[in-house]
Amino acid sequence: MTRWNTSHIPDQTGRSVVVTGANSGIGYVTARELARQGARVLLACRNETRGIAALDRLRSEVPTAEAEFRALDLADLSSVRDFAATLDDFDGDRLDLLINNAGVMALPHRTTADGFEMQFGTNHLGHFALTGLLLPKLLATPGARVVTVSSMLHALADLDYSDLNSEHTYRRWIAYARSKSANLLFVHELTRRLAAAGSQVVAAAAHPGYAATNLATAGVRMEGRTSTERMVERANQVLAQSPDGGALGTLCAATAPHMRPDSFIGPRSGLRGAPAQSFRAPWTKKDANGERLWAASEQLTGVRYDFSRPAAAF
Repeated sequence: MTRWNTSHIPDQTGRSVVVTGANSGIGYVTARELARQGARVLLACRNETRGIAALDRLRSEVPTAEAEFRALDLADLSSVRDFAATLDDFDGDRLDLLINNAGVMALPHRTTADGFEMQFGTNHLGHFALTGLLLPKLLATPGARVVTVSSMLHALADLDYSDLNSEHTYRRWIAYARSKSANLLFVHELTRRLAAAGSQVVAAAAHPGYAATNLATAGVRMEGRTSTERMVERANQVLAQSPDGGALGTLCAATAPHMRPDSFIGPRSGLRGAPAQSFRAPWTKKDANGERLWAASEQLTGVRYDFSRPAAAF
């Protein structure tokens, strides 16, 4: 792969895109750059005030943008269902690109509205449910893709299938790593199921390397650990790449021609730089693991994928 950058993004005119967590960081940059190339972009964000502010900023930076905001809280399955149910008036029966970007990292122990551990519930289960509910639109759209944002920190921990919601033991970084392993396993199993159904939808994963976003400071800020927060902010300034750099992996996975299904795209060095195929832990490529996580995810969310029912033809 050449040293890919935003100048390589093909024309996106006519494509409809949903980006979760698009109010800041790599999600915002992803939405902005796709809109810059002509895509119609929906910013799906939990916080309405921040989401509308991001929309205003995007329109100021890209005056030609076709973009809108809608509320989506991935930590509440009722919000996920409501969002999916109202999406028909966004672009009818089609959806060219779903970018599962939103996430939380290394939080003190919290649970979602449905009682799931917050990191597993938001980073994996919310996106699992969303993708399943939007699957008919994706199946009906030629050239559709699903891109799910993981992390190189997934390599810290495999899933504990006997304690997916960390009910017995909670360690914030291990819980985060497991949620990111779940993202990669989801992409692997989704790829297998799409292929078995004869679908041309491409599922791929991406990661930002070490990007300077507010994700790293959220957990320590919640606990009032101001000195640690300042240390993290300093590390971001010195070591991290910008959100623009961090978004390249996602944009490449979303738009580069001939993207291989089940790819994992991120900075060439692992931390920063042009996107390339990335290392992934072996447990994220095991079919048996994918099947096990899929079954548990369907049971926990109540969302069951139907690969035989694309949306009505458009």
